Amino acid sequence: MIEWYTWLAVIVCLAAAAACLVQLAMRRPVNDISLGAAAAVELLLLVQAVIAIVAPLAGNPPSGDLVEFWMYLVCALLIPPAAAFWALLNRGRASNAILLIALLAVAVMVYRMFQIWVVQGA
Repeated sequence: MIEWYTWLAVIVCLAAAAACLVQLAMRRPVNDISLGAAAAVELLLLVQAVIAIVAPLAGNPPSGDLVEFWMYLVCALLIPPAAAFWALLNRGRASNAILLIALLAVAVMVYRMFQIWVVQGA
């Protein structure tokens, strides 16, 4: 993994979560701001998947368990669309809370993927 990209993804996840928190505090239902933030996170995760495929071929293999890394990545890829779908089904004020929790979880998962890739010994 690329360290700067990991930090970029974590920062975008936290910024997206902050946008959802602001929408939640304003008691607004899910809107384009919240869904756009979740879409931005999903796009970053898709790029992360491409990086994870290319990095070992470029001489940057993971030091931790590759299966664990890919399970984190697949789950992280599924969380934003699932949360957005759930938020659209529940168009109340709590819909932003759904996205907020999902985006915070993805931020933690991205950081954990970085730890698996560079910190753990094989």
